[in-house]
Amino acid sequence: MQKACHHELRNNFRALLASQASFRTASVFDPLSARIAADLGFEVGILGGSVASLQVLGAPDIALITLSEFVEQASRIGRVARLPVIADADHGYGNALNVMRTVIELERAGVAALTLEDTLLPAQFGRKSFDLISVEEGVGKLRAAQEVRDDKSLAIFARTHAGVQPLTEVINRTRAYQSAGADGICLVGVQNFEHLEAIAEGLCVPLMLVTYGNLELRNDRRLAELGVRIVVDGHAPYFAAIKATYESLREQRGTSIGNDLNASELVTNYTFPKDYLTWAREYMNVKE
Repeated sequence: MQKACHHELRNNFRALLASQASFRTASVFDPLSARIAADLGFEVGILGGSVASLQVLGAPDIALITLSEFVEQASRIGRVARLPVIADADHGYGNALNVMRTVIELERAGVAALTLEDTLLPAQFGRKSFDLISVEEGVGKLRAAQEVRDDKSLAIFARTHAGVQPLTEVINRTRAYQSAGADGICLVGVQNFEHLEAIAEGLCVPLMLVTYGNLELRNDRRLAELGVRIVVDGHAPYFAAIKATYESLREQRGTSIGNDLNASELVTNYTFPKDYLTWAREYMNVKE
């Protein structure tokens, strides 16, 4: 089955952004899941950074995966994709110069869009990972990303966490990123429609919303009216795959040990987050 060319998929994604509707993403994590999503009629997929960390490293989502590892996974998907795929490019794997490398590599991998967040990653000594870089540095990263983009149809979204900063700061950041040429704004941590309306007012670029299943934001018609074109509900397919793998292997082994574990508990069991927290306390002076 022939895949669509990358430029065509990017144009398809641009058409979604230019529409008046809101589209929910399929969480894709390998070539087969991307093919399934396209066959089921999803308009867009997303390769999450947290999913890539689990799939490639079996590690929690704490900025351990490297650019090359993430690009390898994106390339595997890009080789067969028949729907546009958004790449969660985290913080661009470093400063503005690292961002340039990130954009070049992910464009070659075939993604249709990527998000660049302004979280201070990886966590700095003595600090947690919800600190944000300055607006000026965020703008610099966006400008650097645009500088090296070869295919102008590749969409670059500026991502910020609306739940860890005052509303006025969110508004200032999103408008600065829009002025810097971002093709869209990706918002995490929006609480409800009142919160979203306040942020969206004055923005004219498409919005992407990471809801984590927030039931306060389930009205697709209202989302579309506020300029939200892409909605990321989470990565349920990948967690379902983890659960199914566990159950299949447990049945094959003929044991009932741990048969009541859900997918989140399995991820906690097998990514050893307590070890990473211990190391962070010991070597980075990070308090819980």
